[in-house]
Amino acid sequence: MRFTNTVLSVIFFLALAGCASKNDLDYLRFDMEELKARLPQVEHELGTLRSETREGLDKNLKGLQTDMESMRRSAADLQANIDAMKVDLQVQSGKLDDAALAAKKPVDDLALLREDMERRFAALDGRMVKLEKGLEEQKKTTETPESLYQKGLDTFRSGDSQKARELLARFLELYPSHELAANAHYWLGESYYSEKKFDQAVLEFQEVIKNFPGKEKVPAAMLKQAMSFKALGDLKSTRYLYKKLIEEFPSSAEAKTAKENLKGIK
Repeated sequence: MRFTNTVLSVIFFLALAGCASKNDLDYLRFDMEELKARLPQVEHELGTLRSETREGLDKNLKGLQTDMESMRRSAADLQANIDAMKVDLQVQSGKLDDAALAAKKPVDDLALLREDMERRFAALDGRMVKLEKGLEEQKKTTETPESLYQKGLDTFRSGDSQKARELLARFLELYPSHELAANAHYWLGESYYSEKKFDQAVLEFQEVIKNFPGKEKVPAAMLKQAMSFKALGDLKSTRYLYKKLIEEFPSSAEAKTAKENLKGIK
């Protein structure tokens, strides 16, 4: 419409100017008619173009919306996967903690078992000590002085000097005034003499000589004490004891031995 008005304006100005001929006007009218005829087609084509453009835009917009929706779903799926992975990590971490606890439990159980066994062993040791004390007390009440002394003497004769001394020492501790006390001291001296512990033998024989002067073991104690001094190299004490033994117990078998031994001492 705007184009038609423009053409008419041109014709009008040409007519006014006196420049247009009749043929020119006819051509103009023909062109204008042709333009009028083509105008609906142009408008139709323009409408079609607008429609196609709108449809294309709508289609592209829908495609863009679809792509965005797909991206949103992908993002949601990705977030869901991340959340699932976090859950799996927490579960695995929990399993590791459980495994660590499970591995530690046997060690703790073993420590508790060891402590329990130690307590039980300590209790058993205490009971054993009590039982041993009870047995010792029972022995003391059932064992006679004579049987204890004889046990010590038999042990010495069997060759166990250490055990014999323990038994004879216990006899003297329990029965220091018993009639066999002198004999117990004498055999204690003999046990030391057999092990060449002459100093200790001298002391035990002296116990017999000094504290039990009337006992039958005194001559034997004097003889073995003299022999102990000789073994220690104390010949002066040895001669003195031999002479004293001969003087005090002249008819004893020990005096006879002392006489023979004196011959070898210069």
